[in-house]
Amino acid sequence: MAPPPSADSPAAGEVLVLNAGSSSLKVSVHGRGGDRLWSDQRSWSVAAAEDTEAVLDAWLPEALAAWGDGLIRAGHRVVHGGERFTAPIRLDAAVLEVLEGLVPLAPLHNGPALRVMRWLSGWKPAIEQWACFDTAFHSTLPPEARTYAIPARWRSEGLRRFGFHGLNHQHVAETVARRAQAEGRPDAPGGEALRLISCHLGAGCSLCAIRGGRSIATTMGYTPMEGLVMATRSGSVDPGLLLHRLRRGATVEGLAQDLQQESGLLGLSELSPSMKDLRLAAADGHGGAQLAIAVFRHQLLQGIGAMAASLGGVDVVALTGGIGQHDGALKQELEQALTWLGPFELVQVAADEEGVIARHCAAADA
Repeated sequence: MAPPPSADSPAAGEVLVLNAGSSSLKVSVHGRGGDRLWSDQRSWSVAAAEDTEAVLDAWLPEALAAWGDGLIRAGHRVVHGGERFTAPIRLDAAVLEVLEGLVPLAPLHNGPALRVMRWLSGWKPAIEQWACFDTAFHSTLPPEARTYAIPARWRSEGLRRFGFHGLNHQHVAETVARRAQAEGRPDAPGGEALRLISCHLGAGCSLCAIRGGRSIATTMGYTPMEGLVMATRSGSVDPGLLLHRLRRGATVEGLAQDLQQESGLLGLSELSPSMKDLRLAAADGHGGAQLAIAVFRHQLLQGIGAMAASLGGVDVVALTGGIGQHDGALKQELEQALTWLGPFELVQVAADEEGVIARHCAAADA
């Protein structure tokens, strides 16, 4: 955590970024170019507005006091923007009302983000607030990649693939393109021809096929539950399995709890949602941990193959997120398992959703 500015060198026009999730809140201050000047993070488990306010009241006013009035703009990560929001937007009462209606699509993230927005309006009413959406990067998905094979009456309700982790997939795309330019790679002038698979692997996991900096396919769908095995989320399962559970008396609320909180690595291992914990347990012979890692890797490899097919080949596979960036064993396993893809570069990129949000907010002056 970088120190805040001293009292005799106040901030001037920096951007405050708030990334609220179900288990943590990341807060950072950035310069206009997106460079991180200060950051902090708190774990939390907030179910109601009063719980959110208690955590924030006890922490942020003091933590940000040294920045004074230098914080002129705030950017929030919002996981689901629905069909309406495909670019950053300044918050007002009308926008907040629409965002409230989107909470059921990503309740673990959109709800906490909205509560932080309202708290900030009370604490610093003069600060200009912007929402930046994880779904926005995937607005370039072609019809064949975003459309489900469901009845037309369903599709008319806006039920389609949105995709998520877009802020970090965008960051990965920009980072890889800059590296290609710096290396003078003839196959990627300015990044236009670059075929990239961005693998966001953390508590939530998704893949994105990116050509020329544009998302053309991704594994998450209408909600952040589709796709790969995640920490506590199931990822894709047979819809018939869910119908079976409903016929056996399961409730919608019970299914949501099971699929979002008790599945994934935790459900497979019956031990932990943490890949770090599972690696240690697997090395000691824990069968559940070994199964969880094997299923995670199997579905990841299948997903990478699908993204490669969408791109017609691969130049770079980038690993990002807590698992992607730090799990050296996974990188080695992928290097061995993906030799069939042909020559490509496998890199690890530190996630930086907050830097992308800061640049979006700074660009609002342009």
